[in-house]
Amino acid sequence: MKAAFLVGPRQLELREVADPTVPEDGLVLHVEACGVCGSDLRRWRAGPGEPYVPGHEVSGVVEEVGPSSGRESVSYAVGDRLAVAPDIHCGRCYYCQRGLYNLCDELYFLGLPQGLPGGFAEKLVLTRDVLVNGIVHRMPEGLSFPAGALAEPISSVLACHDKAGTSLSDTVVVIGTGPIGCLHIAVARARGARVIVSQRSRVRREMAARFGPDAVIDPTREDVVQRVRELTDGVGADLVVCANPVAETQAQAVEMVRKGGRVVLFGGLPRSDPMVTLNANTIHYGDIEVVGAFSYHPTMHALALDVLSRGLIPVDLVISHTYPLERVAEAFETASRGQGLKVMVLPGG
Repeated sequence: MKAAFLVGPRQLELREVADPTVPEDGLVLHVEACGVCGSDLRRWRAGPGEPYVPGHEVSGVVEEVGPSSGRESVSYAVGDRLAVAPDIHCGRCYYCQRGLYNLCDELYFLGLPQGLPGGFAEKLVLTRDVLVNGIVHRMPEGLSFPAGALAEPISSVLACHDKAGTSLSDTVVVIGTGPIGCLHIAVARARGARVIVSQRSRVRREMAARFGPDAVIDPTREDVVQRVRELTDGVGADLVVCANPVAETQAQAVEMVRKGGRVVLFGGLPRSDPMVTLNANTIHYGDIEVVGAFSYHPTMHALALDVLSRGLIPVDLVISHTYPLERVAEAFETASRGQGLKVMVLPGG
């Protein structure tokens, strides 16, 4: 089979490797779609410690099932259409025992360094650990494979708005309108909220406008905090989602949210410079919540598939480019230029 290995900074190498052996109590998935994620791009730019197969937004068809599959909740059959997310939790630690699987002390991943091989390959092995302690769901009938792979990034967005309680009465500001930011627009609107977006890039602003936000701000030409205040009659936003890796916008978010509102730090900052200064008095006297958002409970992945099957997310707007596996290097280049939104690689053709 063919598999794409990340071998150096901005270097993906397509290799011919042996077909995987199906594990006992596991299966082999024929990969049909795998999305290029922002975290994939960060590692692609930096280069790996050791070559590995990336890709963690996956959908495909079960090709082979292990001889003991069917026991202990591992009950998939050849031909099943599956969507797969990367997280694999231990089920034993303090957090897993409380259902906080995304915070597992021993969490590891598909398609990430020090994890299991990922989805930029023709075939993917799902071991018993993945099937029992990971995130795997059957796809709804009629849902396309690219849409099935899109369920993974949507899951974290759904979890964010579920935690924030986004509702009809809310004004939500989304800062950053890459693929994740646009998903925040779509999910917030699906929950009935009014949505304001802020984005420096003209191309990204134009893409975001297609998702129907109520206002689009160019922070290079306007004072974004003042503009949000104007659009909310001086009150401020109920919820501000920082969907980008820019420290300055996190500080601005605290200034544009209303008293008693919530700021969600959804996009992580660079590991080399993760510190940010927030106005502690504004947070304190304004009774403002500043919270992080990382990953999601497995039920959110199932919900994402259901939301997609009901047409609540405009998949045709989110997925801007598709490439065959043979052009995976081009797919990463396209995603890195920011000229589109979600880029999908289709190993199945």
